[in-house]
Amino acid sequence: RMAAAPPSYCFVAFPPCSKDGLVVFGKNSARPRDEVQEVVYFPAAEHDPGSKVECTYIEIEQVPKTHAVVLSRPSWLWGAEMGANEHGVCVANEAVVTREPASESEALLGMDLVRLGLERGATAKEALDVIVALLEEHGQGGNYYEDGSSCHTFQSAFLIVDRNEAWILETSGKYWAAEKITEGVKCICNQLSLTTKIDAEHPELRNYVKSQGWWNGDSDFNFSEVFSLADDHLACCSGRESLEKQGGDVSAQAMIDVLRDKDSGVCVDSESFLTTASIVSVLPQDPSFPCIHYFTGTPDPSRSIFKPFIFVDDVKLVPKVQSPSFGNDDPAKKIPRFQEKPDRRHELYKAHEWARSLLESDQDKGQKLMRIMLDLEKQGLEAMEDILSRTEILDPAEVVDLFYDCVDTELKFFK
Repeated sequence: RMAAAPPSYCFVAFPPCSKDGLVVFGKNSARPRDEVQEVVYFPAAEHDPGSKVECTYIEIEQVPKTHAVVLSRPSWLWGAEMGANEHGVCVANEAVVTREPASESEALLGMDLVRLGLERGATAKEALDVIVALLEEHGQGGNYYEDGSSCHTFQSAFLIVDRNEAWILETSGKYWAAEKITEGVKCICNQLSLTTKIDAEHPELRNYVKSQGWWNGDSDFNFSEVFSLADDHLACCSGRESLEKQGGDVSAQAMIDVLRDKDSGVCVDSESFLTTASIVSVLPQDPSFPCIHYFTGTPDPSRSIFKPFIFVDDVKLVPKVQSPSFGNDDPAKKIPRFQEKPDRRHELYKAHEWARSLLESDQDKGQKLMRIMLDLEKQGLEAMEDILSRTEILDPAEVVDLFYDCVDTELKFFK
């Protein structure tokens, strides 16, 4: 039996389930327990004709212009688990297992496709088109983990969201299907979820599955049934009910609460996996308001705080949530790969380890620290609500160092 895919969870809520004409997006990224995620920003850029871009394992053609992006990513790879771009597009991926074994040969990772979609797509549909075109051209494959002893490979699913709509994209090799969502609450996890409502698909998808003998062409075409192993695709999302219970009030805070919930399994803390980072994004349907993206940059959202980021020109970089760079000496870049594991912890991650040991050794002090942290988070959330309820346009100078200051304040509390 193939190795289980890490149990990440992605959510989106649309009005009328969410508050005040906001689209709310969230993801818990479940990864190997000791993996470090960093939060990185790349400004928009123009590229010379014929230039290439070096992804995690392969080099591909660069495009003339890439959008500004903010990403939460395992710090050894090029792509991202989740992120957003300056046009209010958010993308998150899920590793999934299908009846087709994922390729071990190095190609694009699902995480690379997240970043490529964000850098090249100004709407959710554009990002989807980018991802499926690159899948067709380069394929997906290669090790999902920084592990020199064995190759862990998966197929990919994506949740792609903008201010107006979302797309659930599920893939197996280069074949794919997608469903468009404009209302309600949706959750995707580490199993296929698309059934018979398919709004876009690979042109050869149905011929391919017929040729494999997986579908006879007579019954309704059900993507999950055709591509899943046994009954994998039945029970998915435990967090969806809690969001639906909010009844029209899904807010950033409600999404954060769902991501923190260990009892439901959405916040993963198991022998093999941990929620190593989380994101919540609030996308106002009215384009005159800014999108707000909250990142933890640290493991376990129930012990982390969500810090806001808003795209403006010259946004201040935050080295304290960036892992050290090892350049071409990085064992992830040398062949054979991953022969050693360098220390990738950034400053905020290290401070968190200290706080976690305090929580475990001195409950009173730990609880007190956690209360201070949550209060800090609440101030951030309230300040952002204020920005979204104003009538005047946001002055970029007001938020240019927003994320920087939040990380800085968090570090000061730990000290």
